[in-house]
Amino acid sequence: MTPAEKADHLTKELRRFTGTVTWFRHILFPKYLYTEGVRFLAEEAEAYWLIEMIFAFQTKPVIRNAGYFQAWDLIVHDNKTATLTCENGNCDLVFTHHLTFTDFPLPKVKMFFIHDTLLLTSEY
Repeated sequence: MTPAEKADHLTKELRRFTGTVTWFRHILFPKYLYTEGVRFLAEEAEAYWLIEMIFAFQTKPVIRNAGYFQAWDLIVHDNKTATLTCENGNCDLVFTHHLTFTDFPLPKVKMFFIHDTLLLTSEY
């Protein structure tokens, strides 16, 4: 599968996640949960690192003080670098992290972290 085909496949498949009946815990971060859609994304995009990064950043005071609702955006740039940002519930940018390399197959993805649970926006 070419990178473009993989991105198209992921985009189409992610649309079908509109809620969850199963939550998962990450072995390194048992306090936090993630949904079926996030699990699918992590498996298909080989991006468990993204879950780990978002969970690890929860220890930063600026993130902890952002409130119970966080919007996380990963934007992949043409040179295979990326920017991961976090906004609070008022759409205020509270955190930015730059990645020097990624092979994430989508040009961008947005997820919500609400009450210690990471979910796709379509699962909200």
